[in-house]
Amino acid sequence: MTRLAALVAALLCAAAAAAAALPVAAVDAVTLTVGDLARSRAFYTEVLDFRVEREDEITGAAWEHLRGVAPLRMRVARLRLGDEHLELAQYLTPPGRPTPAGARSNDRWFQHAAIVVSDMDRAYARLRAHGVAAISRRPQRLPDWNRDAGGIRAFYFRDPDGHPLELIWFPPGKGDARWQTPAGEAVFRGIDHTAIAVADTDASLAFYRDRLGFRVAGHSLNSGAEQDALNGLRGSRVRITGLRAGSGPGIELLEYLAPRDGRPYPADARANDLVWWATRLVVGAGGRLEQLAAGPVADPPDDELGIDRGLTLRDPDGHAVEIVEPAPHP
Repeated sequence: MTRLAALVAALLCAAAAAAAALPVAAVDAVTLTVGDLARSRAFYTEVLDFRVEREDEITGAAWEHLRGVAPLRMRVARLRLGDEHLELAQYLTPPGRPTPAGARSNDRWFQHAAIVVSDMDRAYARLRAHGVAAISRRPQRLPDWNRDAGGIRAFYFRDPDGHPLELIWFPPGKGDARWQTPAGEAVFRGIDHTAIAVADTDASLAFYRDRLGFRVAGHSLNSGAEQDALNGLRGSRVRITGLRAGSGPGIELLEYLAPRDGRPYPADARANDLVWWATRLVVGAGGRLEQLAAGPVADPPDDELGIDRGLTLRDPDGHAVEIVEPAPHP
């Protein structure tokens, strides 16, 4: 082996070892800030068939450090659909600000949860019966010329606070294998991914793949009339990159190549503002939060919300990523 070949091999081995040592193992939950917890809980449980696993009132310095809001008092409901979780947080003190007016799918604070359905027509009828606010004109079937996404049906809509959500149906051979198993009578099955608008896919990959250890699970380039009708824009062309950890929902990067007039994430946004979403990641066995960031790590008392310790990072576009060590099981 030449000296150059040996050097290249050593560098590749070192890169592989570094990637394997990164601590993020799973996506635990997608969290979002709501204005009225009772209203949001009713929406997610009665319209979308989530169920409440627990509800807590939270306060204290550790959470003020983790969320960057003080003095903090919030109520948090942890909801489950299938094997995935959403957490809804209402900040009783201090209340935050509403989402910026005129929010669109290419604004870079955009984040949604994609809810898998077994029957798009039945799911859409349920939303219409409840008067849910639509973003899409109607459910869209992505065209067959799109090799990666052709045949998928999707629909964008909003929850009571205006947070965007997606219904998604996968045809045979598309999506994660678990969505191809029989669903019984269930219409709403679980959360496939959370999607975030990004300015530069490569910069986001440097954060999620290279720093946190996600793997790239798929690519797509979506455009055309169906995509416009889905996201409520005109002339849209979207570079989509799917990321996965060891378990839990994926993260989908949406880079709008057109239109490129999406607004940046508000620089002064805080966790009590309704624009705020966070993706909670869990470190793997032997992982330490200190590997990811310098500075103090929040240590909630009594393992509140199942968290032993945690910290919050912001990705290159400002999206919040909450990284935690889970509380040990008794």
